Amino acid sequence: MAGYVTFALLQEAEVRLGYIDPRESNWLTAYNLSGSILFYLMVRTGWSERLSPSEPSMTFVQTVHGVVAIVGSYAITGPARGAVLAILVLVLAYGMFSLTVQQARGLAVFALFALVAVMVWKHRTQPQRYPGGVEAVHLAFAVVVLAGVSVLSMRMGLLRRRLREQKQALAQSLEQIRLLATQDELTGLTNRRHMVELMQDEQSRQQRSGSTMSLVLLDLDHFKRVNDDYGHKAGDTVLRAFADSVRLSLRSSDVLARWGGEEFLLLLPATGPTEALQCVERMREGLARVSLADIAPDLTLTFSAGLVAFESGQPIDTVIERADQALYRAKQAGRNRTVMA
Repeated sequence: MAGYVTFALLQEAEVRLGYIDPRESNWLTAYNLSGSILFYLMVRTGWSERLSPSEPSMTFVQTVHGVVAIVGSYAITGPARGAVLAILVLVLAYGMFSLTVQQARGLAVFALFALVAVMVWKHRTQPQRYPGGVEAVHLAFAVVVLAGVSVLSMRMGLLRRRLREQKQALAQSLEQIRLLATQDELTGLTNRRHMVELMQDEQSRQQRSGSTMSLVLLDLDHFKRVNDDYGHKAGDTVLRAFADSVRLSLRSSDVLARWGGEEFLLLLPATGPTEALQCVERMREGLARVSLADIAPDLTLTFSAGLVAFESGQPIDTVIERADQALYRAKQAGRNRTVMA
């Protein structure tokens, strides 16, 4: 807006010097200022975001408006019209850091054709005021300037696109690093390191709220036989099948981690022992429906579990040790069962 106001003041000065017709100047000033005010209101009120979500600043449309204003100024300025071409460069440079390569190229072509049309029109209607030789020189300068600005704008557009692509690649790499740092690569479950952090956070919430939470340590029954009889690839398939099946029985707040090998640790926030036992049994029922016929027709998958209530203020290592002892008793009792500590 400041640019348009300054342009209007300069134009008024030319009117007083006798270079521009007052009526034509008033029309052009009204076009410039009304357009700039409209764009300002659209951006400030958020209308531009609804009309142009991909380009809320409306840089392309504003630049087109500016090109039309400059071409109009060239048509009425007369002897001082050569200076208008310098302002055209400023208008095109305005969008240099926002326009795409296609938009920058299109604006340069539009500005050139608009100038040519005005030069031909004014030369035919006012040959003394707009002589052909002068217009040819102005056109040559305009071609050089527009070509230079266009090339620079397109290079800026390519640079922005490369930076955007690099930013996306970096974001993807960071997400991959985050996943590697928090997830088990084979099963997609939370890994041991991240599980310890989650238990510490949940323990802090438990101490503040006074709620109860439970831990369950699970171990796949006779998993070593699967590796020995069918190979480690089959063992990996069993681990993934177990993880996929168990996820279906958990709430969004529950966390299952691969604790090591065929051992898993389940964190159940705001859950007492009775509810935790019901959750484990749902997991067991769901796992019984999993088919492993691709490995062996008669292969079934079961697990033993040690369940413990996480008492407020108790060290995490102590709670896990209690769950491990309960898991050991479940194995000693015949496997495929849950023992509460």
